[in-house]
Amino acid sequence: MGEIKELTNFYEAIRDDPRISTTHISLYMALFQLYNMNGFKNPINICRKRVMEVAKISGLATFHKCMKYLDEFGYIRYVPSYNPAINSQV
Repeated sequence: MGEIKELTNFYEAIRDDPRISTTHISLYMALFQLYNMNGFKNPINICRKRVMEVAKISGLATFHKCMKYLDEFGYIRYVPSYNPAINSQV
């Protein structure tokens, strides 16, 4: 099995980052799976409910906080839509 550079880079980056918790990692992995299913093409359109299910996050506030922090810390680029009829992008 070959190395997936993006995943390796993420784990190297978070190794010494005390701001990242297991919830952030779970959310990142759920997003990475969607990225994988999208043929590793950016950006990906996400449905909050589906991402929360895959990441095993049950709290809406937890989801939004972790997405915000992953974006602020530079691990992802999150573009929320604020419209329930339009998916957000990562």
